[in-house]
Amino acid sequence: MIPFSDLRAEAEALARQLPNLNFKAEASEAAHIGSAGRRRAGTGEQFWQYRHHTQEDAADRVDWRRSAKGNDLFVRETELETARTVLFWCDPHPGFNWKGEGDIRTKADEARLLMLALGLMMSKDGERIGALGAGRTPSFGKRAVDRLSEDISNGAGRPFPPPPRTSATLVIASDFYDPIPEWQARLKPLAAKCPEGVLLAVAAPIELDFPFQGRVKLHRPGAMVDRILGRAETMRDEYKRKFAEQRDALQTLTTQIGWRLVTHTTATPSLHGAARLKMALESFGARG
Repeated sequence: MIPFSDLRAEAEALARQLPNLNFKAEASEAAHIGSAGRRRAGTGEQFWQYRHHTQEDAADRVDWRRSAKGNDLFVRETELETARTVLFWCDPHPGFNWKGEGDIRTKADEARLLMLALGLMMSKDGERIGALGAGRTPSFGKRAVDRLSEDISNGAGRPFPPPPRTSATLVIASDFYDPIPEWQARLKPLAAKCPEGVLLAVAAPIELDFPFQGRVKLHRPGAMVDRILGRAETMRDEYKRKFAEQRDALQTLTTQIGWRLVTHTTATPSLHGAARLKMALESFGARG
């Protein structure tokens, strides 16, 4: 596992390479740090729409400049603006904290790097960030980033987290190799509480290519099961088929719960994965 300080430094360098975060609704620019347009009337500073004056509206709500253009009275409404909360979770399974020969980082460290880079950007933009299931109140600023780095690296032994108390945008990182029905049981309660979420599926190149030849002994870290293949190359096509089926089923589940799926391999530049994760998160902002 990469030390917290090194992970933070790498994430800061990665965040500097990404364009500014546009985690806002398209209808308006946020009026203050930490606000996000919600595409409906409410407390805020940005203009949303004019509507006709009603008996329930006080006289001081009338926009006299707009009303002077005709015979009707109009009220000027602003757009509801609130700070967003984004919670991250990194699979603590030993199989995720693994890297293939020649890989620079484990799958888990790669996921932490991408999530922390986005967390840095969001925190600087005034959004609240935190780790799902860590038990700490989400916040923004330098301390929030330090806590996020610690919490997404210290999840070993914890059960899969329940939904947060209040709705948030979630980022769930894993290799997602457990059976899809198990992931369905874990994710559906989260999606019921949090309609905005991203699954970040990270794999090592060796897991995609299955380059083995001859007699090979395979095992998954953290599992007490080994398998010996006499001629591993004869299993390659079947393995790739099952891998593709697992990813297709994961995409179907993601679509069913209304979330986004971002896939990434540890051989791909981290900037590419961070950019795709950023786009997935921004897509919720555009929808409002």
